[in-house]
Amino acid sequence: MMGTAPDTGQLITMLLKLVNAKKTIEIGVFTGYSLLLTALTIPEDGKTLAIDVDHEAFEIGRPFIKTAGVDHKIDFIECEALPVLDKLLADHGNEGSFDFAFVDADKENCCNYHERLMKLVKVGGLVMYDNTLWGGTVTMHEECVPEFMRTGRQATIDLNKALASDHRIEISHVPAGDGVTICKRVH
Repeated sequence: MMGTAPDTGQLITMLLKLVNAKKTIEIGVFTGYSLLLTALTIPEDGKTLAIDVDHEAFEIGRPFIKTAGVDHKIDFIECEALPVLDKLLADHGNEGSFDFAFVDADKENCCNYHERLMKLVKVGGLVMYDNTLWGGTVTMHEECVPEFMRTGRQATIDLNKALASDHRIEISHVPAGDGVTICKRVH
């Protein structure tokens, strides 16, 4: 249920090719399906920084990544994402250096991730957010939403509103999987 939907994965690979992505970042890896697709798509000397708090889940997908021969392209960091993003920003040379970012992590921090990614991703680069429909609950009245989905629903609504009003990006929402929002950084 938490893995990237196949149609979303196909979209990720197309977008990576369209921007000629070489340096990427993924926040929220789970078992690594989207990470594998990214590593297969970027060039041989490309790198993707993968951040997740759950190393065990990543280990489930690691054999597939190794079999595909792309493990050398992945730098996995087991950690909360915000400290890693802050460290990247504190180290000189990282601002505007990423071509593509994929965010499929805790929805409560997506607005925080977005602010940092707007500094890390280059102008013309893409940031893609997964689950921006949150099971369709973003269009429901709150009382119709199951209790366990309400926090994530509100965080997703807040993210969607923030993205829609952000002058630094152009956005497109695609109803693939559980909804993805593609942001092109223009400023």
